[in-house]
Amino acid sequence: MIRATEVVVPARPGSLNSENVLDTDAAFAKRHLTGGSWTEFANQPKWIVEIVLQNGLVGIGETYRSASKELVQGAMDRLVGKDVLKINWRALLIEDQRIYEAFETAILDLAGQLLGAPIYQLLGGAFRTEVDCNGWAGRRTPEDAAQLAYEAMQKGHKVFKFKCSDEDPVRLWTTEIRKRCGDGIRIILDPNQRWNDVETTLRLMEGVDDSIMLGLEDPIRHADVEGYKFLSCKLSVSLYRHISLPYTQDIKEIIKFVREDAVDGYNFNGGAYNCLLLAEIAQLEGKACWRGSEVDLGISETMGLHIAAASRSCTIPSDIFGELVRVDDLIVKGIEFRRGAAVVPTGPGLGVDLDQAALGRYATGGRLQVKG
Repeated sequence: MIRATEVVVPARPGSLNSENVLDTDAAFAKRHLTGGSWTEFANQPKWIVEIVLQNGLVGIGETYRSASKELVQGAMDRLVGKDVLKINWRALLIEDQRIYEAFETAILDLAGQLLGAPIYQLLGGAFRTEVDCNGWAGRRTPEDAAQLAYEAMQKGHKVFKFKCSDEDPVRLWTTEIRKRCGDGIRIILDPNQRWNDVETTLRLMEGVDDSIMLGLEDPIRHADVEGYKFLSCKLSVSLYRHISLPYTQDIKEIIKFVREDAVDGYNFNGGAYNCLLLAEIAQLEGKACWRGSEVDLGISETMGLHIAAASRSCTIPSDIFGELVRVDDLIVKGIEFRRGAAVVPTGPGLGVDLDQAALGRYATGGRLQVKG
């Protein structure tokens, strides 16, 4: 049997933008499936997938936000009754990448339980037992940015990532963070392509304190590969490209950046085996990566830990936040953090359990079920 439950898990108050920083870019929100505004992303539904075997074992997975109900139903219809130990884990019969990872996670969770092995072992084995993770926030005032970076530093985080637009005084952010934190933490700025072009990026980076910058992620449009290459050479900070398979739907996005040697590293998110392949390409290129996210719930983040552990080149702190942003993660025991690093579960399969009570609290009423 396969069942799927639609949920909406809100963001914690104050966890996104500063109170007086408004985000009115409707076109940006539409591109990123966040509703009427970027700050409404946590109000967009997700689907929690449960695959139940005849012996009672349950595998769990989580879609990305705003996944199609019809596509979830179609995937359930194709997979119900399949033997999880006999299907090709690397090529599930699902095309849409916004739902692919949910079913891949549930299947590998079951396979790991049946074989007595954690998912990272099914991916080839772990290179690390803990995954360094970023602090994270949306668009902030300079004072708020410094305070959040300081709090993260006190918890042991080495890196803090800020979302930003072309309206944000990022130079002042880095100045205030330097005053408050000294050399204790590094910063990633992530405009999500909202700086649009090379000229705007160079203007906004004028006066930024390079010494505390770990790097700049996705400042300009992804199509401008030459622009990325130019910025990588021109700026004195590392430049990163986010390849998010749930958005691009195409793993081949990396090829043109490799050919042009256009960036210094990568942020990857999406299905496990596809992300492992991307990480291996980065390794061959001599570049590092990290595990990205869409500010997800506990199931997807735990899968991200397994993927990061099994990815040789995943050495940059990852976008895994636990319950930093959402009010609940929907797993019984939350991700364990030690001085800014998340502990990779070692139990069979995913290594975490779905919190059925929390699932009930945040369910919207949307439910799908297919019996095999």
